[in-house]
Amino acid sequence: MKRRIIHIDEERCSGCGACAEACHEGAIGMVDGKAKLLRDDYCDGLGDCLPACPEGAITFEEREAAAYDAEAVREHMENRRLQRSFQGCPGHQAKLLRREPEGERPAPAGPAVSGLAQWPCQIKLVPVNAPYFKGAKLLVAADCTAFACANIHDEFMRGKITLNGCPKLDAVDYSEKLTEILRQNDIRSVTVLRMEVPCCGGIELAVKRALQQSGKPIPWRVVTISTAGRILGG
Repeated sequence: MKRRIIHIDEERCSGCGACAEACHEGAIGMVDGKAKLLRDDYCDGLGDCLPACPEGAITFEEREAAAYDAEAVREHMENRRLQRSFQGCPGHQAKLLRREPEGERPAPAGPAVSGLAQWPCQIKLVPVNAPYFKGAKLLVAADCTAFACANIHDEFMRGKITLNGCPKLDAVDYSEKLTEILRQNDIRSVTVLRMEVPCCGGIELAVKRALQQSGKPIPWRVVTISTAGRILGG
């Protein structure tokens, strides 16, 4: 059948992932750093993704496409939900590693001490109701910041619960998981640590949406790291 459906211009797509987050049907995913229409029958043609794209890379087109399949979408979204909540692997077991007093630093002599306070730390893997979220200060960090910022453990991670992810490589909507973490726990503050590259805007946007959707007045800030490892702001 011929119907209205979205078209994604790959050349204009920056890979920020905002459209994938805005699509309620899960029709858009991130593939090789670019937004892709995963299946025609997942797209309802309403275009919630269009205003979310900062590059204007998404438009409507009229073409032959499979009809929108609400049942297929329901199954698709349920499978995504189950994948996010799966905790069967022993490596996913939630555990508190340490809770050092805020402001405490390791002695200057001897080996460096990790500032990671809990496991797991990937946004996709953390349980929403993990006990370490009680009264926690959150650090939501883009994956690359750990490699670019040499002092990330002492400067940002110590005294916080760290969640990390990459909006360009993960075909998931971080804002949904983060919203539930904020909504169901007593979170004291949120720090977003991102790189200066445009695609890192996806993780900042996910946190902003989660804060709005949680309905809680939680203080938050954004810190940007340059590709050379300098702190640019925040």
